[in-house]
Amino acid sequence: MIRHGFIKVCSATAEIKVADVGFNVNSIAKAAAEASQNGAQVIVFPELCICGYTCGDLFNQRVLLNSVLNGISALCEQLKKIDALVFVGAPLEKDGRLFNCAVAINCGKVIGVVPKTYLPTYGEFYEGRHFTPAEKENSYIEINGSRVIFGTKVIFEHEKEKLFTVAAELCEDLWVPCPPSAEHAVAGANIIVNLSCSDEIAGKAEYRRDMIKMHSARLLCGYVYSDAGNGESTTDMVFAGHDIICENGTVLAESKLFNNGLIYADIDADKLEGERRRCSDTFFACGGTSGYSTVKFSAAQPKGEPDRTFPKLPFVPDSDSDLSERTELILSLQAMGLVKRLKHTDARTAVIGISGGLDSALALLVTCRAFDILQKQRKDIIAITMPGFGTTGRTLSSSVKLINAVGATFKQVDITGSVLTHFKDIEHDPDVLDVTYENAQARMRTMILMNTANKTGGLVIGTGDLSELALGWATYNGDHMSMYAVNSSVPKTLVQHLIRHEAEILGGSAQEVLNAILDTDISPELLPPDKSGKIAQKTEDIVGPYMLHDFFLYYAVRWGFAPGKVRYLALKTFKEDFSEEEIDKWMKNFYKRFFAQQFKRSCIPDGVKVGTVTLSPRGDWRMPSDAMPAEWLNDIKNG
Repeated sequence: MIRHGFIKVCSATAEIKVADVGFNVNSIAKAAAEASQNGAQVIVFPELCICGYTCGDLFNQRVLLNSVLNGISALCEQLKKIDALVFVGAPLEKDGRLFNCAVAINCGKVIGVVPKTYLPTYGEFYEGRHFTPAEKENSYIEINGSRVIFGTKVIFEHEKEKLFTVAAELCEDLWVPCPPSAEHAVAGANIIVNLSCSDEIAGKAEYRRDMIKMHSARLLCGYVYSDAGNGESTTDMVFAGHDIICENGTVLAESKLFNNGLIYADIDADKLEGERRRCSDTFFACGGTSGYSTVKFSAAQPKGEPDRTFPKLPFVPDSDSDLSERTELILSLQAMGLVKRLKHTDARTAVIGISGGLDSALALLVTCRAFDILQKQRKDIIAITMPGFGTTGRTLSSSVKLINAVGATFKQVDITGSVLTHFKDIEHDPDVLDVTYENAQARMRTMILMNTANKTGGLVIGTGDLSELALGWATYNGDHMSMYAVNSSVPKTLVQHLIRHEAEILGGSAQEVLNAILDTDISPELLPPDKSGKIAQKTEDIVGPYMLHDFFLYYAVRWGFAPGKVRYLALKTFKEDFSEEEIDKWMKNFYKRFFAQQFKRSCIPDGVKVGTVTLSPRGDWRMPSDAMPAEWLNDIKNG
């Protein structure tokens, strides 16, 4: 059984002695027992590990081949109580020919044999001297009295879990232009195992790691690579036991060189299946699946929780170097998107409403970049502050300072009088601080921006971000609307990092005011300040922490995870930050708002795409405005 799609795998390099089958069998069995004890459901050993890859012409010796058969029988006996899918490498005879094979063992029985397809014919790896390439069609082989499937087109499928599917290839099979694993993945294998014996030379480990990482990304699979270690002969080569486990382009676990042992990882088959569904038109169009056989196996549910961890800020790179590179790229993408729109519309100006908050600050910084690229004067950026009933002295001061620091044209329009007049027009009591009171201010500001853009021959630059779009935290036809939205695919948890990056570049007074904005509470400022003049309406007190909402958004939209799984990941990730009750509360709020507010996303303006998650109705996210969240809310409890 598997929980939330997680499958625990192990890549194992056991201590062996060349041609000493008895020793090797005991060593493999001991390592398999340890792996099973640690919850591994798939355990992979290196190529030809039963006898050793470097046996040379001893492969033609009857003594060795008989010992291998006896060794497989002895190994099966020792693995009877291990409820996992175990792959070991062995030379096996069939129809008078010798094959380099991956032997699949489950609960003490050989359930399938996968021969190597591509044999190296160069240097020390001249396998053609001893082995025959795999046949094109599956057949059967008899091993110690049991008749099992023999061939490359074999999918091992868990007897109860359809997501738990495994296929095998051997060493050189991965290095060729068209690896067998490509067909395996299209045929339904979520996990590919590779039994390998790759000699170690300077620079090869980096190449090997990159190749496996990118291959797992191309196949949208989990890839478990088990490499021969320092028990092999060193006559002409050295083997380092470079074991690697990858998932869709990410290295989950990797062994140290020259250090025999076991590495583990939890591969998310649910995630892989979801990604394949998203890419089905291309993924399943690249090959046929005819001739495949399915072999059932069992594997116990691992004890305890998966060891895998998840970043609290999935939109934000972990390392400082990666973060700096990513933020610079995103700012450039935002600016170049705006450059194209300004050129296409022959806009003379850009008009932006500046609130003293994060989003408008980022939009202004991006617009400055775009104007610099176009060699346009920044004075043609018309930055307007529009104080109202909820504006505080802190945010107004920050707005003025930022506009002056970047060299934009400053304008201030106090909206209180206009809004009060509007209240009279619609017969609204200004003492009633309801949604009408709030939204009238937002729409008044948008009207001022739009008409200013018309007057100056410019475009209104939208400031709303991805997190606000997900929650519908915008006034319809207020801050919801613009002529080009530069922040529309930037989540709130990333906005502050983009601003901090640009602040460090600008320095001086611009950096000083941007740091002050970064320290300001997030608020729409549509309700009056408190008695001390500070912000009273704090967004995260109303809709919930953006850290949580961005986490929910990433896994719900990017990977399509069920709410129960998202909740499970959130509880595991934020156990020291939020209580279970808090996570449940804000998660329910997220799904309710996400569904209820789709009508706003159905008509948002154009905006540049900078990441894998975007809610544009023109391509990345298409959802009916009247969909009900009941099934998603019910699933939350399954976490």
